[in-house]
Amino acid sequence: MKLKQLQEQYVAKLTELRELAAKAETDNRDFTADEREEVVRRTDELKSIKADIAEAKGDDELRKAIAQLGDDIGLNDDPGTKQRRDPAPAGKGGTIGERFVNSSEFKGFLAKFPNGRIPDSAKGLMSAPVQFKDIVTGGSDTSGGAFVQTDYTGIYESLGRRPLTVRDLLSTRQTGSDTVEFVRQVTQSNAASPVAEASGSAAGTESGDVAGTKPQGSMSFLKVIESVRTIAVWVPATKRALSDAAQLRGLIDEELRGDLEEELEDQILAGNGTGENFTGLASTSGTQSQAYSATVTGLDPLLETTLKASTKVKTVGKAIPTGFLIHPTDWERIQLARLAKNPNNEATAGSVPTLHGLPVVESQGLTAGTAWVGDFRKAVLWDREQATIQVSDSHSDFFVRNLVAILAEMRAAFGVLRPSAFVQITLDGS
Repeated sequence: MKLKQLQEQYVAKLTELRELAAKAETDNRDFTADEREEVVRRTDELKSIKADIAEAKGDDELRKAIAQLGDDIGLNDDPGTKQRRDPAPAGKGGTIGERFVNSSEFKGFLAKFPNGRIPDSAKGLMSAPVQFKDIVTGGSDTSGGAFVQTDYTGIYESLGRRPLTVRDLLSTRQTGSDTVEFVRQVTQSNAASPVAEASGSAAGTESGDVAGTKPQGSMSFLKVIESVRTIAVWVPATKRALSDAAQLRGLIDEELRGDLEEELEDQILAGNGTGENFTGLASTSGTQSQAYSATVTGLDPLLETTLKASTKVKTVGKAIPTGFLIHPTDWERIQLARLAKNPNNEATAGSVPTLHGLPVVESQGLTAGTAWVGDFRKAVLWDREQATIQVSDSHSDFFVRNLVAILAEMRAAFGVLRPSAFVQITLDGS
């Protein structure tokens, strides 16, 4: 069977197969058992025809190669005239150059000169135009460009997410319960003092007015209970989409887990404690605050304010601060202020930026103009159930519509052991 006939047969059968697939797509359903069997059969036929086409193309190429081998050594010369075969006439094949010199337009142009040769002294000559209507080009879908395949890279670029940094600062523990309980010291009175030796056996009083009576101190405690909260999100998807795009399920899972982690960070920082919200750092009672301060001449207020806040962690919170938590735009302001004074003094500890000797962690979960400094070991995140992904068609009418719900959820609790070890900083003086 000739190559052209094979190609026509391949196109016809491929068109029929695509129409069969389009019908199922239009009806928003999967293939029936009979349709699936028909698709397999037709696909096998197409593979067989495609193999025949490749073989036929190979035979054509071999015939052309054999003919060309004879051209170069004169085996294809006309034995009667001993002359080479004439190049193909214009419009009938051959190279563009061959078709041009054999065209009637060019031959008529040469006929104007003696012996059909253009003299060396001739100038400003122009022959009649020769049209080539069947030139194969690479820029047309109906010509050579039809064989140019798209270079599919497989690259997927998401919209991106903000860096999640807060969780890495906290103490993380595990829990197997729905609530976590810890004891927080509320007051502390240190009455310790030197005591004289007892001078008699008489009973002393609470005021210690008798020699040898020891002073009495006091302290109080509060039991704190934090509930494990559930953070969840889901999206719908068609079964066909998940089947046809193998990587789609993984991308959805990754995106949903990212949603959970972003919400967890927001809850840790700003959960208001109502309903199912965490009691976040900003809503925890007993944390300290540092107002915007500009009292030192020549010193940028941002540096003054942050240093005073760090001092409060030590003096009032009786803790050692482990770092600053700052919004990226505020950190930029602080760096610019510092560099304006000393361009060579951009403090870092290794690759970690520092402020007043403490590591700086940037978080877009904060509101610009507000920062935190504290002993972040005194804030704990309890993991009850790490992020899980489930798929079900039991939601609403999803079963009859070939839809599934992809659900992501996690369970955790958060609590601040010592609120006074954290200072909220105002970085806006307006």
